[in-house]
Amino acid sequence: MTTLQYEQNCSIMRFVGLFSGKWVLPIVYHLIEAKHPVRFSQLQKALAPIPQKELSKHLKLLEQHQLITKQIYPEVPPRVEYQITELGQTLESAIQSLGSWMELYEKNINEK
Repeated sequence: MTTLQYEQNCSIMRFVGLFSGKWVLPIVYHLIEAKHPVRFSQLQKALAPIPQKELSKHLKLLEQHQLITKQIYPEVPPRVEYQITELGQTLESAIQSLGSWMELYEKNINEK
């Protein structure tokens, strides 16, 4: 099996490909925790020091993968809000599990 075939057939590798950005999980987690639409500027403040360009790039990718929705309001100045989708909401337990594992890892490392 070639590396490409392995990556295409392995769900973990596909997951890593989808979430392979420093800011992707923090964005998703923040939108899950918010439980309501969040404006771009609110996201940027909450995730500081995320660069505007990075936030825009990741939001577009998450929207393409149907994990978030983007609502543009025809106002001046334009108002844009992002919200987690039902599909994106299903990541909550996985992200919490990763956080719990990290706490256990740090505890074990600090004890040595």
